[in-house]
Order: sequence, then structure tokens, then C-alpha cells
Amino acid sequence: MKICIYGAGAIGGYMAVMLKRGGAEVSLVARGPHLKAIQEKGLKLVMNGEEIVEHMPATNDARELGEQDYVIVALKAHQAWESAPAMVPLLGRATAVVTAQNGVPWWYFHGLDASLCGYRLRSVDPQDRQWNTIGPERVIGATVYPATEIIEPGVINHIYGNQFGLGEPDRSESERLRRLAAALEAGGLCTRFYDDIRNDIWIKLWGNLCFNPISALTGATLDVIATEPGTRALARNMMFEAQAIAEKFGANFRVDVERRIDGAAGVGAHRTSMLQDVDKGRPIELDALLTSVQEMGRMADVDTPFIDSVLALTQQMARVRGLYPTFPETTGAAAETAGAA
Repeated sequence: MKICIYGAGAIGGYMAVMLKRGGAEVSLVARGPHLKAIQEKGLKLVMNGEEIVEHMPATNDARELGEQDYVIVALKAHQAWESAPAMVPLLGRATAVVTAQNGVPWWYFHGLDASLCGYRLRSVDPQDRQWNTIGPERVIGATVYPATEIIEPGVINHIYGNQFGLGEPDRSESERLRRLAAALEAGGLCTRFYDDIRNDIWIKLWGNLCFNPISALTGATLDVIATEPGTRALARNMMFEAQAIAEKFGANFRVDVERRIDGAAGVGAHRTSMLQDVDKGRPIELDALLTSVQEMGRMADVDTPFIDSVLALTQQMARVRGLYPTFPETTGAAAETAGAA
């Protein structure tokens, strides 16, 4: 089984090492010093006090790798959008593309009922770039729960977790889904099938859509945001708005808001990915986490005053710092959102 990890960063690199250990034929698309280190020394994973080094083809040009059985896209949402055309050499007639991003995925409405099937989310896929280049029929949805970090080029530290959610957009349990799960589990990863992967996407997004922007605005860690009365109340209200939107489109929540917030508090003094990006001067993943929810709220005729306010503040903060937008404003999606906010 040929599997390409497109974006061999912290999560992608972790998956690559584990899949290789399980017997898959793994290749990587990466860049910069991280790529150079992998090419020269292999990819090292530090886990449970053990150092595991795996050697595999690694390049910044997908044309060198050829068609794959699976492409696991482990980039951030805006990076995946930008990179979509470069993935084409990896795609054969039967290639499946696993989307391992946070937020509302670009294919969200593929496979839903006739009134919604095929609707394109402008906030996450301007100009239908991924829809037309990759195609929603290739997609396997995924949710990613492990925590990992790159501690130096070519070296990934596993912090905790090995759980991945998987599901077909059309809710089927396909042969390609079972084969992917078997490959992941052969490498020691834990997979869970979902009848509708969108439900699990919402559970994870539920926290990300409020905790990430609030942390980016305040500099606070998860434990503070989830326990300080003012920010806890703000997060709660944003989550209620998101839940109303998700349920309008058929999603179900297996936990309640208070339990989800308490779970975040239990993580401790964690700095969210968006806060880390702001601190390091990197573009923020705002559209997939929050602008998309606002767009869906307007589709569903659900008022979102708390989401709108936090989104507007985060957009302005990031514009001032040169970290947003991550999509070209000329596409209309970002400009429309900014004007509405």
C-alpha cells in the first residue's frame, strides 16, 4: 500500500513513522530544513522515551513520487488549499485523499441530502480550488487527536494520544476506509469509524472555534479561558451558536457544552495552535475554524452575535499583525466576510 503524507510536520511526521512501522510504503512531501534533515538522517520520532528513526522517500515535489493509494493531507486548511494543484501527480483513478485538518472541511456538503449536496463553502475553498482539483469523491474525512511537536528539523516529539476518527462523507463503510484503518492500526494507531464523521468534526471544532481565537486575542492558556467566568461564558455562548448551526444541518453532539469546556480546562496550561502562530508571526487558521461557521450560520438563518464579534476582533488583530487573510481577498470570500463582520 502506497501512502504519501503531504505535509510531514508534527502530526504528518508522526503518522508517517507509525505507518512505516506497520508495513506501509510511505513517502513524504515536506519543505525547508525539516525536509533536508529527513533526507539526510531519516525521520526521528521520540515517543515514550524511545527514539524511532525511519527512512523513506521525501521531497518538496510530488512529481517525484507518482500515483498513490492514499494521500494524507496533514497541512493546515489554508496550506492545503494553496497546495491542492501540486498534489495532482499523486492522484490516480482510485487514490483516496484523507483530510486531516481542523475546522469545517471544504467537502462538508458532499454526500448530504439533495438540497445541500454540492454546496461549496467559500470561506474554506475560495474559487472551488480543492473541489475541482482533488474532487470530493476522493475524500475520506478524519479527525486527529494526538498531540505532537517538531522539536528540531527532522525530529518529532509525541506528547500524548494515538486516536484518529475516520469516515466517508456519504456515511458508507467502504473497502478503502477499512484498508486505511488496517494500515493505521498495524502501525499502532487507534482508529474509530463514524457513521457520520461530521459529528466528530463538530465535537473537535466546538472547542477550537472559541478557544483558539480567544487565546489569540488574550494570550491566555486553555485552563484560564475555560475557568475564568468571563471567557468561559463567552466560549459557552459561541458554542451554543455553533451547536444550533450544526444541528440545522443534521449533526449530533454526544457531549454537552459544559462537559466540553471542562474537558478543555482539564488539559491544563496549553497554548492553542492559533496563539502559537500569533506569537511566531505565522498566518492564522481562522477561516476554517470560525469564518466557515459564520458562513453556515447565514445559510441556516441562525443569528451568531458572539461568533461575529470574536471573529471581527480576531480578524482585525491579525490584519494589523499581517497574519490574515490567508486566502486571497480578491476571491470574494474573505472580502465578503470582512465586510459583514
